[in-house]
Amino acid sequence: MSNFNLAPTTLALLCLSAIASAAQAQSTAIPDLATLTASDAVRQLCEGTVSSEQLVSAYIAQAHAGKNLNAFITLDEAGALKAARAADAQRKRGGACKPLAGLPVVIKDNIQVQGLPATAGSPALKGFVPKADAPVVAKLRAAGAVILGKTNMHELAFGVTGYNPAFQSGPEVGVRNAYDASRIAGGSSSGNGAALGARMAPAALGTDTGGSVRIPCAFNGCASLRPTMGRYSQQGIAPISHTRDTAGPMAQSMADVALLDRVIAGGAPLRPADLKRVRLGVVPAFYANLDADTRAATDAALVKLRAAGVTLVDVEMPELMKLNGAIGFPLALFEAHDDMLAYLAKYGTGVDIAQLTAGIASPDVKGTFEAFVIPRKLPAPNGVVDAKPAYDNAMRVARPALQKLYRDTFARNRLDALVFPTVPRVALPAGPEASSPENFGALIQNTDPGSNAGIPGVQLPSGLGAESGLPVGLELDGPAGSDRKLLAVGIAVEGVLGRLPAPKAK
Repeated sequence: MSNFNLAPTTLALLCLSAIASAAQAQSTAIPDLATLTASDAVRQLCEGTVSSEQLVSAYIAQAHAGKNLNAFITLDEAGALKAARAADAQRKRGGACKPLAGLPVVIKDNIQVQGLPATAGSPALKGFVPKADAPVVAKLRAAGAVILGKTNMHELAFGVTGYNPAFQSGPEVGVRNAYDASRIAGGSSSGNGAALGARMAPAALGTDTGGSVRIPCAFNGCASLRPTMGRYSQQGIAPISHTRDTAGPMAQSMADVALLDRVIAGGAPLRPADLKRVRLGVVPAFYANLDADTRAATDAALVKLRAAGVTLVDVEMPELMKLNGAIGFPLALFEAHDDMLAYLAKYGTGVDIAQLTAGIASPDVKGTFEAFVIPRKLPAPNGVVDAKPAYDNAMRVARPALQKLYRDTFARNRLDALVFPTVPRVALPAGPEASSPENFGALIQNTDPGSNAGIPGVQLPSGLGAESGLPVGLELDGPAGSDRKLLAVGIAVEGVLGRLPAPKAK
């Protein structure tokens, strides 16, 4: 170290300068990503105590540190930093702070973002670069969001594990769980769940056909909303079923989910619901087949909610699972053919449905397309049957009956929502067998009925499993159109149950 002889005045000035520099650095220090929510980040961005460039850089570093989770297909470092600097410059010029104010957000790769590949998790679409943002992305961007990148997913959204061999940044196949990399992340919005759980992003946009924003958040400790069908635009999103598909926000907290919903669908800021005036229904069908960790965490959550003043009502919906069984596969497998055909042509992907099918990398998804989607068939006890009769029955009889069952149940019991574990078990070990038909059916047991009815559902963490240490999720499903009220209830429930701690560094 060099020695310098300084005059007392000079030394004093240098000391004052050093103190001022330290104070300035402290005022713009990066917040703790382990606890930072999107709402907190936006407030700090608007106050100028952190810059968008700092946040984007911190999340990029976190993404690199967690490459083993395979959360991203495209991490747009240069584009995100450029957008962050532009957001910072705009904020310094003064004026009203935008609702998302330079907040980094990640987007599931079946949702189009201008200038970035939209692969839908399939190698067949890796050359497709959209010319415009999907309307839901345009809403986020207009509100000030910075797109950090496109996230990995179960291929073509046809599954709930995220075990996709097509894209990987780490040594193992498939998107991995933020709390235990030997486990699945859930799906199909797998990369969003892993990125949020591992604190690679504060907010995300996914899609949900039968559980795909809720299951990954149940497995990775985040919060999400499947909105009422039709609340969000589905343009610019690779489809499965126009009757069931919807985009949905995913984030670190319920308040963050409400913030994203407000940007996309409008409305004023929400206050938490008064839990002493909330009535939640408990339906036995949603409490079947639970593993020990899920049952214990759910029971503990219900005890806490009752103590907080929530009225829990035992409710019977005896035809629920029978009606649901007549809807799910007939809708998804029948509509997938024509919906995908139209999407590939409309957006100039350069790929037809035969080329898409030939290019599928995941054995489970390829088998589904070849056996059911392309020939318009459904599985049957002795092989396959034509899908059209079952589809017509689902649309004309079973789905209207399911929707009526929900309406009547909510009205008769004066319920704000139903409450149940989002998934009956914690995240499974990662491997090809995780994507078996049996596991698929088990994992969507509780998320599928609300999806088929088109009603809104929120997912929030209820705790960590006592044995596994893995996140357990709690779902609230409300009446059609009750999204904002449901979000307010979710915010209040999260206030009782708390958020999960970030995964421990390995």
